[in-house]
Amino acid sequence: MKPLISTIDLLKLSSGDLLYLQVYKFIGKQPGKKVYIQANLHGAEIVGNEVIYQLIDFLITLDESQIEGEIWLVPVCNPLGTNQRSHFFSTGRFNSYDGKNWNRIFWDYEKEFNELEIFAGNQVEYEVEEISKNYLAKIKIAWQQELNKIKQPSSVPWDEQYRYHLQSLCLDANYVIDIHSSSNQAIDYLYCFQERQESAKYFLLEQGILIDEYDGNSFDEAFLKPWLALEKKLAQLGKKVTFDLESWTLELGSGMQINPDSVIRGVSGIKNYLTYQGILKLTENHSLQKVEINLVKKSQIQDYYAPTGGMIRARIPLGSKIKRGDKLYQILSFNKQTKLPTVIEVCAETDGLVFDVATNQAVNQGEYVLGMMNANT
Repeated sequence: MKPLISTIDLLKLSSGDLLYLQVYKFIGKQPGKKVYIQANLHGAEIVGNEVIYQLIDFLITLDESQIEGEIWLVPVCNPLGTNQRSHFFSTGRFNSYDGKNWNRIFWDYEKEFNELEIFAGNQVEYEVEEISKNYLAKIKIAWQQELNKIKQPSSVPWDEQYRYHLQSLCLDANYVIDIHSSSNQAIDYLYCFQERQESAKYFLLEQGILIDEYDGNSFDEAFLKPWLALEKKLAQLGKKVTFDLESWTLELGSGMQINPDSVIRGVSGIKNYLTYQGILKLTENHSLQKVEINLVKKSQIQDYYAPTGGMIRARIPLGSKIKRGDKLYQILSFNKQTKLPTVIEVCAETDGLVFDVATNQAVNQGEYVLGMMNANT
């Protein structure tokens, strides 16, 4: 089947040039749920574009009857960030105009809605499908107000205009998948919300971060957080519901590169997940799989920063499992005090897994060196 391809005007530059988004929509023969998949929100994190290309290449081979619902795919979803450069290096994690992180700008309806308790109280007698329909209607009304602000003569800053374009594409989705990688070097893992742990197993990744603290400003959080808040409020009123809505961030390898192994894991995991959710109706040759995933709470992630400036040496390899007291790395410090260079050892404070390391092995004091998933206690 062929996708419906639409192009969205995104940004007009001072030079007169235009930047665009392009959306690939695969619409199944039978109506159903909607999946939204995007990549490259951070400029240096390009691996997801290859994942989306291979997904498109696969979906084209299917018949309309093999998709139930809709799959929307948006590669290079932040062309402004993707094109940011500094010498040989892609940057694009922060907007160079205002310094904001491209993935901390999104609209969280929960922060806008001051009558959640009243709304929930009026919904307890309804079935989950009706509650979902009513809540989405309120979200869309509030979202229209965001558009009205953009259209005013005073308008709004670019980050608010940009988020409007992206979030409009997935406001009514059931499942959102935002494909990232480390801006440095990292293993493959995902971010998972509480109450959605079972679904995480179908992405076929061995490691993940369980989001136990969040503010709603990232893309995955902004989509799901309002619904999690409603679930919690309804539970307090004695009505236990779980909406058929999920949001995921896949972290596939390292920035500024397309690792073939990470691509394979990303593509196979997404296909398996969509099969699990009933979106893909594949043949018996595509049997559903499940992998037990080690989920570490976000609050148990520990970043290590350089205690002094120097050169990183003898750093433990990415993906290493370490014990408390094990050496993580050394800093070769060249002091300017008529003394010989010194080597400083930095050891692990806890047991855990080294899942992310800085690309640059020259650090100023206080700069990031590596990240650890601390062992669950």
